[in-house]
Amino acid sequence: MAEPQVAANILIVEDEEAHAEAMDEGLSRFGHTCTVVYDGAAAVAKLSTMPFDIIVTDLRLGGTIDGLGVQQAAVEHAPAAKVIVVTADPSVETCRTALQNGAFDYIEKPLDLDELRAVVSRAAEVTAQRRSVREMKRLLDETYGFDEIVAASPVMIRILETVRRVAGADLPVLLLGESGTGKDLLANAIHTHSRRAAQRLVTINCAGLSESLLEDELFGHVKGAYTGATADRPGRFEHAAGGTLFLDEIGDMPMAMQSKLLRVLENGEIVRVGANEPIRVNVRVISATHTDLAQRVEEHRFRQDLYFRIKGVTIRVPPLRERREDIPVLIEHFITQANEKQDTKIKGISADAQRLLMAYPWPGNIRQLRQVIDSMVVMAAGDKLAVDDLPDEILRRPEQDAGAQLGQLAGISLEQAEKELIRNTLKMVGGNREQAASILGIGQRTLYRKIKEYDLKE
Repeated sequence: MAEPQVAANILIVEDEEAHAEAMDEGLSRFGHTCTVVYDGAAAVAKLSTMPFDIIVTDLRLGGTIDGLGVQQAAVEHAPAAKVIVVTADPSVETCRTALQNGAFDYIEKPLDLDELRAVVSRAAEVTAQRRSVREMKRLLDETYGFDEIVAASPVMIRILETVRRVAGADLPVLLLGESGTGKDLLANAIHTHSRRAAQRLVTINCAGLSESLLEDELFGHVKGAYTGATADRPGRFEHAAGGTLFLDEIGDMPMAMQSKLLRVLENGEIVRVGANEPIRVNVRVISATHTDLAQRVEEHRFRQDLYFRIKGVTIRVPPLRERREDIPVLIEHFITQANEKQDTKIKGISADAQRLLMAYPWPGNIRQLRQVIDSMVVMAAGDKLAVDDLPDEILRRPEQDAGAQLGQLAGISLEQAEKELIRNTLKMVGGNREQAASILGIGQRTLYRKIKEYDLKE
């Protein structure tokens, strides 16, 4: 018997016994576990007492509860489950309503068992992946306390696992990533879960500070070191004694200051400005930068020996546009935070508004997304964020992109233009078909057909 890549627990809801038995046999032969009921009321009862990964339901059922009622019950009792609707008429209004309400896909009658198995297989893969991500995030939150970091993408879950492993060591850590990607939160998580957690995490931003000012900030000074130095003042290294020093934007540190920092990291001693005697310091250093330090080393703008000293463990934090799976959970998180801060009662976001937010490239990353959601919550006309609440820079983006790419698309067939659009969208979301369909504004079924038709490899 052929085995599916992922086996699922499936509820089949079909009032025609012959069809129900055919679906049960066709899916069970491929390793899935099926429960069959013959009306909507029985389906609701099963959903309230048993867990299911996938619900396959006919839209037209005898009794008081139809397929849409089953779908609504699934939202309440099994929100993570994927609903696949079966219909004899794909043009009926109820079918469109089911897809708008979040159905995974639909299948037309008469049933093609190969098509049914293919759609179920895709749904099972999605639910298994999300279950794995949720479980890993739950373990990280409950076991390691990373609840302040919101993520759903596999790449971020792997990063959090790396953070967990490196936190207990005393190695230096280098965080690489664009501004606004959350490097400061990761630095805080590393410190909070280290052996130094009882001591301070001290942060300094190295960007824009002259050598003399940065030296005074890091090492401190003694009374009389310069005009205005009326008393001894410890620097950030001393203030972080026994704890962690977070050097943000270290790539912008002046070259002369890099030499002084290197000596401190090698000797574990600092000398206050205006003093002669060294002071021993025991500090773990976490560094972060949005620049390419390796390239700066080649350009002789950053010391190679300091680079090797601070890169004990290097963690690259991807920009938001490379982990779009995180956008929906971040939106939900920021709405909750904004409601608490602004005393508002926004209940969520419309599908169209979320689709536009997911398609936006986010040059300011998570920081920009937070600001956008905060603004939308304050300015929203209703109790749910809508397209009309989006700021102009996001509403204008599709038009700007279309205008910029028009010249590239001119002269090719509509079929080729569609193929390129689908290919680029799949690449943008890392092959996630569900997100690609949402961004393109088409049904998942249509997207699957186009992928097969154009022989696209995600």
